[in-house]
Amino acid sequence: MNVIGSAVLLSVGDPAASSRFFTGHLGFREVLVAEGVIHLSRDDAAADLVVLRGAPGPHPERPEASGPAEVAVSFTVTDLAAEHERLRRERARITVPLRQEPWGEWVVQLTDPNGVVVQLVEWVPPAGA
Repeated sequence: MNVIGSAVLLSVGDPAASSRFFTGHLGFREVLVAEGVIHLSRDDAAADLVVLRGAPGPHPERPEASGPAEVAVSFTVTDLAAEHERLRRERARITVPLRQEPWGEWVVQLTDPNGVVVQLVEWVPPAGA
């Protein structure tokens, strides 16, 4: 197998609201807009996002599913402190402000209008590592 691309599919109530969030705050662009689906992409190594209109919960094709899985979309970035400041100025919904985890990872967490959790992370090795 040779993987040449990747995408994360997100079922949300309002695809346009999620698209505005990802294009307005995180640098994605719309590459396809159709009835109930918006395909978002970037020119760097980020996975594409496909935002689909759909309600969480059981689906006929997946009868064993009892509800939505808890999912977070995570992007590794550079200069997270500057990104945090930019997002704060833009009044993005920051649900976890910039902090460093004990293992050295810096993290900021955002939540889009549909409740999609987005983590931005930067790995900074702890002193002495």
